[in-house]
Amino acid sequence: MVSLGDMSRTVLPVRYWQEIQAHCKRRLAGHYLPDESEGRKAYGLLAGTQNGSTLKVGRILPGRKNVRDQEPYKTYMDKMMEEHAIPSKSPLSSRGWITDPEELKQYYDRCDQEGLIVFGTYHMHVVPWEHDPVRDTPTKLDAILAQNSNLFSFIVSMVDVSRPSIRAFYEAMREREIPVLVEDGRSVEKS
Repeated sequence: MVSLGDMSRTVLPVRYWQEIQAHCKRRLAGHYLPDESEGRKAYGLLAGTQNGSTLKVGRILPGRKNVRDQEPYKTYMDKMMEEHAIPSKSPLSSRGWITDPEELKQYYDRCDQEGLIVFGTYHMHVVPWEHDPVRDTPTKLDAILAQNSNLFSFIVSMVDVSRPSIRAFYEAMREREIPVLVEDGRSVEKS
């Protein structure tokens, strides 16, 4: 298995960046699809192709079912939150997303059929913190949850919904950031 940690950049076609933004905005507005879990959280997978040290997004797979409140996942995530999460306006019991294992398997099977590799997850940060007003970097908790995943964590800052931004970090480690480039090669603007 190739280590994704050796990649130098991610190319994100504009249409997929727009799809991620639409997913986040829809969830924040409280508009849910019939088979979706409710909650002002957006989570999903990014899949695509690798060419040398460049990853190119070829599919966005938005998470629909959050099993965060189901056992045994609830006990696990409650423990992770208690031990590692920074207090915020949002209560710990409502933070976190755990994708339904059946949905996750379907997404991986679909990518296998289409010849795509899953190389990242995305989730949004919404609440500004005094020490991190933009919230465009991973938290300590993000890094603990992504440890040994061999995936990039794409952090979507929706603190200012009119100016969303996205950044990518290997296994959610701040020191392992790679640029996210739009299709034409320009960097996605950071707030």
